Amino acid sequence: MSAKNGVTMRKDRVKSLMSDIRLLTKQDILIGIPAAGGGRKDKVSGKGKSRKTIPDNINNAAIGYLMEMGEPAMNLPARPFLVPGVEAIKDKISNRLKKAANAAIDGRPEEVEKHLRAAGLQAESSIRATITNGDFAPLSERTIEARRRRGKTSEKPLIDTGQMRRAVTHVIRTKGQK
Repeated sequence: MSAKNGVTMRKDRVKSLMSDIRLLTKQDILIGIPAAGGGRKDKVSGKGKSRKTIPDNINNAAIGYLMEMGEPAMNLPARPFLVPGVEAIKDKISNRLKKAANAAIDGRPEEVEKHLRAAGLQAESSIRATITNGDFAPLSERTIEARRRRGKTSEKPLIDTGQMRRAVTHVIRTKGQK
């Protein structure tokens, strides 16, 4: 195109740019413990038999919620791990999201995806580290005794079988998608 006011347009990328930005703004990163497929079957040591030690109607997501928020009626103190795990690296996540936005502006959708996934993986790792290293309300004597009966010696809150910690994940999805 010819120059007007000293500006020459070589390639019109406005349509592509707007499409890439719309794609980015329509995506969510969800971090946590999904309820779907989150059922548990805990092994009981001793006789080697498998039995359910947690009711059928509770899964890793529900257990995570109870641990995060606490439940006075069940004598469970709050042991927040999810929100503090994400908060601990919010600057790193923010930097990744900025990189994703810049990649969208530059018309590189594959880079957008890469940065969104990296942000999700960073959050997963931080949440797991919070579960492992967090300073939580101690377990009750009753819980410690129940663990010992099952052959467990750890008195670390939030870690018994490791199933909830392993269930922490992230997904990238279109906003409004279920």
